[in-house]
Amino acid sequence: MSRNLAKPPEIPGPRPGRPETVAVVALGANLGDRQKTIRAAADRIARLPLVSDVRLSRLFETVALRLDGPDPEAPGYVNAVALVTTRLAPEILLGMLHAIEDENGRERRERWGDRTLDLDLIAYGDVVSDEPSLQLPHPRAAERLFVLDPWQDVDPDAELFGRGRVADLAAELHARGDG
Repeated sequence: MSRNLAKPPEIPGPRPGRPETVAVVALGANLGDRQKTIRAAADRIARLPLVSDVRLSRLFETVALRLDGPDPEAPGYVNAVALVTTRLAPEILLGMLHAIEDENGRERRERWGDRTLDLDLIAYGDVVSDEPSLQLPHPRAAERLFVLDPWQDVDPDAELFGRGRVADLAAELHARGDG
């Protein structure tokens, strides 16, 4: 009886993956049960694969913004920002955010129109992208109090990469009456 005493082949260990990154996601809704939708969307984001933590800001009530400016006659928005710790690539995360919008009945008929749910990827660590399908940081984030106020609520020391401290950007917009 002979036995093979050769060393068994080495089994490779787990492949190194993408490091964890904190992504900033803006949430908004102005149709239906807005608060419930925002909270459910944050819970759904937390259940995505390769997401390890989601921290949600307080909910903020804001006036609807149209292409030509604020519209106090339109249904108001509830807005929040979530800090999402993830190993998902930014393109994959954005695709999953769009899928969550679709699950909530989001219709893309009109730009700047009413929405059951709007999820925008505002920042993904210090990633910069000018691709039409993935613009990071979000090109209008520094101009939107409905993004900046919730963001500084959940992270008072936040910085918008390339633009500065979120608190300073928000203070400037508040002082001018913009955003």
